[in-house]
Amino acid sequence: MRTHRKVTLCSRRAAWIAWGSVTVVAAATAYLCAWPVPIKPVAWQVSPPTGFSGPFAANTRLANLRQIDIDAESGPEHIALGPDGRLYAAMDGGKLLRMAPDGAGQQVFANTGGRVLGFDFDAQGRMIAADAMKGLLAITPDGQVKQLANSVDHLGAVDPIRYANAVLVAPDGTIYFTDASGRFAPAEWGGTLEASVLDILEQAATGRVLAHDPASGRTRVVARGFSFANGLALSSDGQSLFVSETGRYRIWRVASAAQALDVGVPSPQAMVLLDNLPGYPDNLVRGRDGRIWVGLFKPRNPAADGLADKPFLRKVLLRLPRFLLPLGEPYGHVFAFDEGGRITEDLQDPGGAYPETTGATETAGRLYIHSLHARTIGWLPR
Repeated sequence: MRTHRKVTLCSRRAAWIAWGSVTVVAAATAYLCAWPVPIKPVAWQVSPPTGFSGPFAANTRLANLRQIDIDAESGPEHIALGPDGRLYAAMDGGKLLRMAPDGAGQQVFANTGGRVLGFDFDAQGRMIAADAMKGLLAITPDGQVKQLANSVDHLGAVDPIRYANAVLVAPDGTIYFTDASGRFAPAEWGGTLEASVLDILEQAATGRVLAHDPASGRTRVVARGFSFANGLALSSDGQSLFVSETGRYRIWRVASAAQALDVGVPSPQAMVLLDNLPGYPDNLVRGRDGRIWVGLFKPRNPAADGLADKPFLRKVLLRLPRFLLPLGEPYGHVFAFDEGGRITEDLQDPGGAYPETTGATETAGRLYIHSLHARTIGWLPR
């Protein structure tokens, strides 16, 4: 009798465990397949990566960077020399640092309260900044911040600028800047990195290039249809804009006079200059002797490329913990190209000691390296 009871109890326990396991598996499956996510993924065609070969052959020219200490600050996402000869750097948390080119005499020049990702200077000496949280800003030499634009006129409607990213001031005063995503604003989606991940996973290609006229205060769409529109540079004749399309590993050349051009439709006003890059292109900065510098934020990840034509699996992926996302391994990489698309310099650090290289600023004596999260300003002597 006792033996029979033991067998019965064991059978019941086994049934409960089995039922519990089925319930857990069913709940996990339902979560992974049906839990709401903010993205509406779009399938796209990706070219097979060529890896670190040809002009991007692996090297260590970016390793062992010299460092400028920035105390408790972090994330020198954009760096440039100002008209006063001093070095300016955009930090996390909205701070803009000003210092001598060797890093001496550091001070907080201004604080936007957002996150400046790119800036340039106009003829009046004002810093013109693209702030991912605040829009297009003008900052006077004494650090006073003024908003220039937070919306754009498009198809007769007023559309918010959700993710101001890179900016340049043309010789005629026109301010060109990128609005990285028409879907995910960093202020609403947990910051710049989270919003960029959502936009690139979705691949809806809602990024655009905008132009602001300081005289009229009007902002218009130059071109649209980019998968995370990022870095921006002007051609030497002012007729073209170079645009980083981070989400699809390429750099465009677009007519600066274009009006609401859809780059998804073939046009003589837009062409892909550099395609199938080995990483995610970020800032574009004009250097010396015709060079344009670009930073690759991270190298491509085969798992991410493999999901290009699988939108449903990208939704499943977004339901997993963030550390499981295929964001790529740390790898330092900046390179320079000319206006014809020829790679003229390539610097890499396979060890990724200086995290998330987003760009490079070249002066007569130094090459400063931009970074999204570094706690120093890295540089190399030229």
